[in-house]
Amino acid sequence: MDLNKISGPEFLKNMSIKQLNDLSFDIRKFLIESVSKTGGHLSSNLGVVELSVALHRVFDSPKDKIFFDVGHQCYVHKILTGRAKDFPTLRQYKGLSGFQKRCESKHDVWEAGHSSTSLSAALGMAVARDLNNQNYSVVPVIGDGSMGSGMSLEALNQIGAEKRNMVIIFNDNNMSISQNVGALTDGFSKLRSSRPYNSLKTDLKTSLDKNVVGKTVLNTLINVKDTIKSSVVDAGIFGEFNLEYLGPVDGHDMKSLIQILQVAKKHNGPVVVHVLTKKGKGYPYCEEDSDGKWHGVSAFNVATGVVNSSLPENHLSWSQVFSETLIDFAKTNQDICAITPAMITGSKLEKFFALNPTRSFDCGIAEEHAATFSASLALSGKRPYFCVYSSFLQRCYDQINHDICRMDLPVVIGIDRCGLVGEDGPTHHGVFDISILNSIPNLIIAQPKDAKEAQNLLYTAFNQKHPFALRFPRGTVPYSKNIQMENIAIGSWTMFNANANSKCVVITYGTDVDKVLSKVVTNQLDVIVVNARYFKPLDTDLINKIISMKLPIITYESDMLKGGLSSSILEYINDQHLNVKIHRIGIKDEYVTYGSMNQIRKEAKIDINYLIDVINTVIK
Repeated sequence: MDLNKISGPEFLKNMSIKQLNDLSFDIRKFLIESVSKTGGHLSSNLGVVELSVALHRVFDSPKDKIFFDVGHQCYVHKILTGRAKDFPTLRQYKGLSGFQKRCESKHDVWEAGHSSTSLSAALGMAVARDLNNQNYSVVPVIGDGSMGSGMSLEALNQIGAEKRNMVIIFNDNNMSISQNVGALTDGFSKLRSSRPYNSLKTDLKTSLDKNVVGKTVLNTLINVKDTIKSSVVDAGIFGEFNLEYLGPVDGHDMKSLIQILQVAKKHNGPVVVHVLTKKGKGYPYCEEDSDGKWHGVSAFNVATGVVNSSLPENHLSWSQVFSETLIDFAKTNQDICAITPAMITGSKLEKFFALNPTRSFDCGIAEEHAATFSASLALSGKRPYFCVYSSFLQRCYDQINHDICRMDLPVVIGIDRCGLVGEDGPTHHGVFDISILNSIPNLIIAQPKDAKEAQNLLYTAFNQKHPFALRFPRGTVPYSKNIQMENIAIGSWTMFNANANSKCVVITYGTDVDKVLSKVVTNQLDVIVVNARYFKPLDTDLINKIISMKLPIITYESDMLKGGLSSSILEYINDQHLNVKIHRIGIKDEYVTYGSMNQIRKEAKIDINYLIDVINTVIK
C-alpha cells in the first residue's frame, strides 16, 4: 500500500484482518527505511504497529482522543493520520516532530516528551467531556515503565474514584530504556503469565453451554474464575484502584486486538486493556536489543544495523567522561554510590553498575524519589552521585530544594544533557536548570569547558560537603585521563587572551569557552574570554577586576537568559551600586524548536557568528 496517499484513518474501517496485517507489514518496513535515514525512536514504534492500527480501526480519531504517554511512539499514529509523506523531514528543522504536536494535526490531542502524564491528561479530558455532556472515548496508551511512576499512580488513584469512562491501553513490552524495577514489575509479570481472562470465559461458554449440567458447571467455573481474577489479577494491581481489567492480549494479533478493544469501548467506567507487545518487532537488531541502544537511534544501515555516527578518535561522550571518572573515585572511596531514574544506558552508567552492584541504584521513572533517596544516603554518610537529564530534573525541584539543599547534604547532582539537545526539541532541551536551581541556598552549580576540567570539578565536588550540581551537555569531547586531579576553588573563573590592547570581554561557559576563544584568535580580535565555570557562587573578585578595565562586557549563554548567568551578574552589579552595562546574548523568553544544533542556535540568535557580529559592533 502507498502510505503517502493516506489522508486519515477512516479507510481502516472497511479493511479485512488480512488487509490490516498487510498494512502493518508495510508500515513496519516504511518505519525501518525512513528512520534509517533521519534517525529517531525506532524500537518503540515497531512494537506498537498493530496496536496503533487496531486503535484507529475501533475508535474514531479525532473525535475519540487517542494519545501516547511520552509521545515518541506516535510514528504509526502519524502515518495513519496522513503524515507519511512528511517523514523525510522527521525531527528536522521545521519538519515533522518526533512527538505528538497539536499544531501539526487535529489528531494530536496531547503533547508530551516526558513519561507518565497521559493518565492525568486522560482524566481531565474525561471530566471535561462529561461536564459538557459530550460523547467520545478517551484512550491513553501508557507503557509498563511509565505505569510505575508516581504521577501515574496518583492519576490511577483518582481515576478509580471518579469512575469516568476511559480505555487505558497498558502497552506492556517488558523492555523500557532501562530494565524496569520495583514491586510493580513483579506484579506485571504475574499479569503477563496469566491466561487472558475473557478468552478463557469464552472458551468455557463454548464448550459447556450445551445443557443444564453444562450450564451449572459453566456458572461454577466462571464464579471461580471471577474470584481468582479479583484476588490475583485485579486486586494485585489495577483492582486496588477500582479499575476493570481486560487481558493480557497479544499486541500483534490483529483479530484479538480489535475484539478486546471493541469490548473495552462499550464498557461503562474506566477499564485497562493489557496488551503484550514486542519492542522492536520486525527488525532483528531492535528485537535483540536489551540495553536500549535502539530506543533512540541516529541514521543507520538497514542491512548491517551499523549506526552511521561514531565517536571521533580519542573522544568520549560527556556522560562517559563523568562515568569513567566516577568509577576511578569509587575504587578508593567506598562511600560513593550511583543513582539514576531509569537512565543507566543514557547516562553511561552500565560499567559503574556492573563493577559496583551493591552501590548502584536504578529508581525507575521516579526522579522525585531518586532525589530524596540520594539525600537520605548522604545524610547517612554515603557520597551519592545522582545523575539525571536536565529536562527530567525539572520534576524533582522540590526534592532538591527541600530534601537535599535545605539540609545542606553533599549530594553530587550530575545534570546530563544540559543546554540545547537538537532534534528532540523543546520537551528535551536542558535550558532551564540554571534558572530553576539558582535561587536555592547552599547549592553550588558548575559546568566544565572540557574533559580535563570535568574530571577536576567532579573531584572538587566529592571533596567538599555541600550540594554540588555539575552540568554537562549531550555530545562528545576530546578525552585523556587526568594524571593528577586538581581541586578547583569553588566560585573561581579563569581569563584567556588578555593583553594591553583588549577591547572587549566575553563571559561564557561550557564548550562555548574554547569555541569563542578559537574564533577570536582566528579573527585576530583583541577580546578577553572568561570561563565562568561556576554559576553559583560567582567569582566576584574577577567580576570587579573586569569592571575596573572599563571595557564593553558581553555575556554569551546557551541557556535561558532569565535567571541565568547574566542575571546573577547583573544582580551583583546592582547590589554593589555600580553603573555598568552588559550586552546579553542567550535564549529569550521562548521555547526553542527542534533541528540541528546549528539551525536552532541560529534561530535563537545564540550562534557563534551572531556573537562575532555583536563583538564587532560593540568594539566599533
